Amino acid sequence: MSSSSSVSLPGDPPGGRRAMVVWGIGVSVYFVAVIFRTSLGVAGLDAAERFHVNASALSTFSILQLLVYAGMQIPVGLLVDRLGTKKVLAIGVVLFTAGQLGFAFSPSYGTALASRALLGCGDAMTFISVLRLGTRWFPARRGPMVAQFAGLVGMAGNLVSTLVLARLLHGIGWTAAFAGSALAGVVVLVLLLLFLKDHPEGHEPEPFPHQGAAYVRRQIAASWREPGTRLGLWVHFTTQFPAMVFLLLWGLPFLVEAQGLSRATAGELLTLVVLSNMAVGLVYGQIIARHHAARLPLALGTVAATALLWAVTLAYPVVSAAEQVPMWLLIVLCAVLGACGPASMIGFDFARPANPPERQGTASGITNMGGFVASMTTLFAVGVLLDATGGDYTVAFSAVFVLQAVGISQILRLRKRAARRERERLVASRVETVHVPA
Repeated sequence: MSSSSSVSLPGDPPGGRRAMVVWGIGVSVYFVAVIFRTSLGVAGLDAAERFHVNASALSTFSILQLLVYAGMQIPVGLLVDRLGTKKVLAIGVVLFTAGQLGFAFSPSYGTALASRALLGCGDAMTFISVLRLGTRWFPARRGPMVAQFAGLVGMAGNLVSTLVLARLLHGIGWTAAFAGSALAGVVVLVLLLLFLKDHPEGHEPEPFPHQGAAYVRRQIAASWREPGTRLGLWVHFTTQFPAMVFLLLWGLPFLVEAQGLSRATAGELLTLVVLSNMAVGLVYGQIIARHHAARLPLALGTVAATALLWAVTLAYPVVSAAEQVPMWLLIVLCAVLGACGPASMIGFDFARPANPPERQGTASGITNMGGFVASMTTLFAVGVLLDATGGDYTVAFSAVFVLQAVGISQILRLRKRAARRERERLVASRVETVHVPA
């Protein structure tokens, strides 16, 4: 079955070299935001020592950051639809750079928490803006690849955290490493203000009057009524969080404390997750661009593979009476976790065709909430269970299966309704294309 996005719609943006340059600036903002977002993942043990906190309090850093991020998704989507990409991205850069600087100089746990919240607020403004920028500069048929490539660049930011920031942290210290990284925010802000444009000439969105709260309610309600938006949210919810939880906070402690690995070896495994993510993202993007019907099998297949590898990993010491999981199994686990990010991007491929251009930001915001709500919930559950069990990672990471079961049940419930609605829209768009005057 060919992709519905392969049909060039009337008025599609042309794409081309200039689109790549402008979109590249937007993606660079997202790249820096991901570096800042994931910086705690390589500094979790250092943060626990610096601020004298236990596992639950440590998880609060990431939970608060993700709580702010998830809570901002719909407001940011509405802002992008109203104000455009450039203004929202500029605000985001200022906020996440200020948050990274604040975290560098925080003298206490409370001020560090406030800094991560500020960072989460700015980070929340980046990804939806980049998705919107892609739809304004590239033809609709490029949608799946543009979205997957944005995710790939984000994972490159994660790679910088695991390789560069981790070494800086242990080389020049906490304050210098975090404050120095904040300079990247200043650089992308200058590029953004000088060169980024919301859309190419001749493709300006139609102006519409401000309608206050009624407009906001209408945008949210109309987006939510679409089964494709809700399916996109649950696909994002179910696929993203296992890797996010591993990379954002609990992967390094699990590998070091539970598996007895050195920090260097654990860092290499975290890097493997990122590299796998980048490779799988390219493959998934190509497959979906050519075979739209592959979206749901890819998403569900990723969930099944992730659940299987986590189950084998957590059960291994019990089955074999070994103290640690063998390295080959940890390598396979990390490689499979790398598919979670690309699979979560499939959620946007359900929401995008379900909504007209003027609702893309709002629909993307709703979809993007899914994975971050799941990640936030799991981060909290793992921290609480670790404290309650005296550091039993097998029990703590079992929370992953509960969230996956909830998500799969919703995906299966919505899939037929979303497919039927998407077919109706595709037929309608083809009829409109046929009747467009030459």
